[in-house]
Amino acid sequence: MKDLTRLSPGQRGKVLYIHGNGGRLRDLGFVEGETVTCLFTAPLGDPTAYLARGTVIALRAGDAALVEVAP
Repeated sequence: MKDLTRLSPGQRGKVLYIHGNGGRLRDLGFVEGETVTCLFTAPLGDPTAYLARGTVIALRAGDAALVEVAP
């Protein structure tokens, strides 16, 4: 298991768990059991764009670290 920050562009992961108060992340589409794809990272490394439930969402590393995924 790893968090979203460990996915490289093009890699996918299945959401296993959201740490802390993940209500906002769940509202954005990061739901347990869903597949998330890392699309690209900003030139300076933060934020990173992810595809979740048909929507592209940019997350800063602090928020992405709350989402645990299995590759």
